[in-house]
Amino acid sequence: MSRRTSTQPTKAEPTHYWDRETAFVAQLAACVSFISFAYYFQHSGLLLYGDAVAHINIARRVFDSRTPGLLQLGTVWLPLPHLLMIPFLLSDSAWQSGIGGSVPSMVAYALGTAGIFRLLRRALSATSEPDARARIAAWLGAIAYAANPNLIYLQTTAMTESLYLALFIWAVVYFSDFIQQSSQKDGPPDAASSSLVKCGLCLAAAGLTRYDGWFLAVAMCLGALAIMAKRNTRVPRHGVAKFVLLAATAPALWLAYNAIIYRNPLEFANGSYSARAIEQKNATPGSPGHPGSHDLPVAFSYFMKSAELNMAEGTSQKVWLLLLLAGTITILISDRKLWQLLLLWIPLPFYMLSVAYSGVPIFVPTWWPFSFYNVRYGLQLLPLFSVSVAVTTYFLLYLARNKNARTAIVSAVVILLAANYAMVWKAQPVCFREAWVNSRSRIAFETELASNLKKLPHESALLMYLGDHVGALQRAGIPLRRTINEGNHRPWKTPIDQEGLWERALANPSQYVDFVVAMDGDPVALGVQKQTLTSLVVIRTAGQPAGTIYWTHREPAR
Repeated sequence: MSRRTSTQPTKAEPTHYWDRETAFVAQLAACVSFISFAYYFQHSGLLLYGDAVAHINIARRVFDSRTPGLLQLGTVWLPLPHLLMIPFLLSDSAWQSGIGGSVPSMVAYALGTAGIFRLLRRALSATSEPDARARIAAWLGAIAYAANPNLIYLQTTAMTESLYLALFIWAVVYFSDFIQQSSQKDGPPDAASSSLVKCGLCLAAAGLTRYDGWFLAVAMCLGALAIMAKRNTRVPRHGVAKFVLLAATAPALWLAYNAIIYRNPLEFANGSYSARAIEQKNATPGSPGHPGSHDLPVAFSYFMKSAELNMAEGTSQKVWLLLLLAGTITILISDRKLWQLLLLWIPLPFYMLSVAYSGVPIFVPTWWPFSFYNVRYGLQLLPLFSVSVAVTTYFLLYLARNKNARTAIVSAVVILLAANYAMVWKAQPVCFREAWVNSRSRIAFETELASNLKKLPHESALLMYLGDHVGALQRAGIPLRRTINEGNHRPWKTPIDQEGLWERALANPSQYVDFVVAMDGDPVALGVQKQTLTSLVVIRTAGQPAGTIYWTHREPAR
């Protein structure tokens, strides 16, 4: 089925008027963002995810530390989200409340919504002036994306999903522009190169946000090279070279950073804080591992189930799968100029491989082991679901014979979206449930610990491992620079840094700090076992190791 003929006008750049329409979509999304932020802020939902707390405090310790600097960014998580948060975390209140970590996510949510609209409106339009069907489909796709309850929740937090999705979407937008412009005979000669460079910039930013971006960059580079090889394009070779270099920027920088600082370019993948190391640490002897480990079909099933849970509740999940298949089939059997939309499938192979071979588990509440862990990863297919709804609607409108039939089609899609998302809100978004279920014992412990830390003398120095419960300091409003922690050492000194502040404080805490905060089994607890310290309080809550605050008997400074 084809919707274009050889007599149709050649596609050109969108007019300024349609750019204003895209801006209007972004403004509406911003309104949704602020309203949802206000709701979750009032209901203490910003800091439920332990990873959100960690992201905020990684950004904070770049300037709030005994040893401030970019080395505080660490190695496992990519740096761009933390760098974007820093300006908003200079305020102590924005740090404690988590607001500072929400701002980049909220901006990205609005930009991602605008990107979905822009992608669909141009891809489905035969000329520079989008027709009514293309505009309607673009609006429906943007609504399907922006109204998703799980994305609405996550974009109020410091999690990286919203930011990555926006960069992913805009990379596809500019790649789509490149494909269309490269085939034009009378367009601006540098238009395709410009779009390719913009795509490369989005890929570089995506690759500094999540490792998904590395896989995306490889796929798009192969696609660009294939297009150049098989088609007589007007794209200068230097434009493609710039694109490839930009796409390779993030992996190259991160590998070099890890090689220089940690003496291991793959420290993020196989180091002591990597996903694989954490899985091995928590594994039960004799256990076969998480579902999908070394099993691609099972990994596929768990990722797709997490995607279903992020889109719908109950039996309506199958409706979304049907829409996904319908949209994909429609793209495949229609005009080839839509094939770039299939790039939105890229998260599927990436997460299949991650679950199967990189120690990245996904647990869903409906399948064994019947719990919540990384369910939010399924949200990476939201752009694909949204585009599938729009493309399917567009071609149904194309087949409709009269205005009444078209009105019925649009009404049916709107009702389906509204009813589906209403069911999700009624059951609570699965990402919110994941955060809430996994945070209960942690928040209870950190709240109790924070209340005891507040009783300590103001400006007293603490020795504490921040990898697990930095949220207690955040809740207590204790600056990170008052602590000596695992970030206060030189990572290029391996296996330990005998002259590092962290190692010296562990060996002789009474010389450096006033109090020691140790959780059973953490490096501080193991390091101070032989020290003569006075236990002041032991904190015990269900589901968490016990925490102890010790007095070191250090002489007060004169």
